[in-house]
Amino acid sequence: MSTGPHRIVFANEKGGTGKSTTAVHVAIALAYRGARVAAIDLDSRQRTLHRYLENRAETSRRRAIDLPNAEFAVYGGESIEELDALVEDMGSRADFIVFDTPGRDDLLARHVATRADTLVTPLNDSFVDFDLIGQVDAETFKVRRLSFYAELIWEARKKRAMTSIREARREMDWVVVRNRTGYTEARNQRRIDQALTELSKRVGFRIASGLSERVIYRELFPSGLTLLDKGHLGELGTSHLVARQELRTLVAGLNLPAQSTLPGPVDLEGVA
Repeated sequence: MSTGPHRIVFANEKGGTGKSTTAVHVAIALAYRGARVAAIDLDSRQRTLHRYLENRAETSRRRAIDLPNAEFAVYGGESIEELDALVEDMGSRADFIVFDTPGRDDLLARHVATRADTLVTPLNDSFVDFDLIGQVDAETFKVRRLSFYAELIWEARKKRAMTSIREARREMDWVVVRNRTGYTEARNQRRIDQALTELSKRVGFRIASGLSERVIYRELFPSGLTLLDKGHLGELGTSHLVARQELRTLVAGLNLPAQSTLPGPVDLEGVA
């Protein structure tokens, strides 16, 4: 398989799904494992990923503490060729490249999504978010058809599978991450369970548990700290410890190469 950096793309054409928060925590989890991580923010308006890691670098400097971090950049251009040049440059120094994409239909976001090694699509547990990948019948809640976005990724994965051996490229692993499941009414959650399971068999994505809605994620943003920064967060309550366990489960569920192939891995139990 390709010796290039593993591309992890966090993509969802709807905002408010916890995409940037998830991307940041996965990037820092990989950095804690000893991986060299690059992060590219494609949302030049919000810049949430970039600002988070920028805040983290500033906290590290101000407190004179060593915080594992990623090399980070924001891309505000419109050219795919210029973006590819930036990816190639940063990728030459990285084991992983993490992309955070805008919560809207975007040409560059689609470009990196179709070239992902691991495509992560965070969804809130609601049929409003489910509509991004599939439409359901209003009476039976059975999946009626794929969305345009799901068809795009499905075609990209088929094309990738046909060329992966010839071009020594990895096949794409598509993971739908279910965030904020605790805020879904039980009967509605069962319906979403069934619809996601049905669609996953048709399209070929995997389903992973994500992160709950917790105030601590918003509180950590100004400092750039994450739930992995044991020793720098002060006394944590029970809900924060539960959130840390959710993060461990999420990272494990992504099945990234760092878990077995990169040198010097660090158990998340230890760093968290």
